[in-house]
Amino acid sequence: MTELPAWHDWIGFAAATLTTASFLPQALLTLRTRDVSGVSLGMYSAFTAGVALWLVFGLNLGSWPIIISNVVTLALSIVILVTKLRVERERRRSRQDRD
Repeated sequence: MTELPAWHDWIGFAAATLTTASFLPQALLTLRTRDVSGVSLGMYSAFTAGVALWLVFGLNLGSWPIIISNVVTLALSIVILVTKLRVERERRRSRQDRD
């Protein structure tokens, strides 16, 4: 495979920075409010698995823009997914305690 010019990496880093940074406010809002009512468990599970696969792909390519962006996005998506699971578990317990 031919080596891409260095400016391709900068485009990759810029794209990765923008897409990953756009995810940060949602993760922070979810943590602050614990409002996960609009979060689909199926969608976030699939999304998190997909990001993990992108990370493996980036590692196999040795592509730092793909690796770094997916490490950060994976961490953020895991935070949201775990928050969703915890909040839903607490709601189920609360409903059971009332019944």
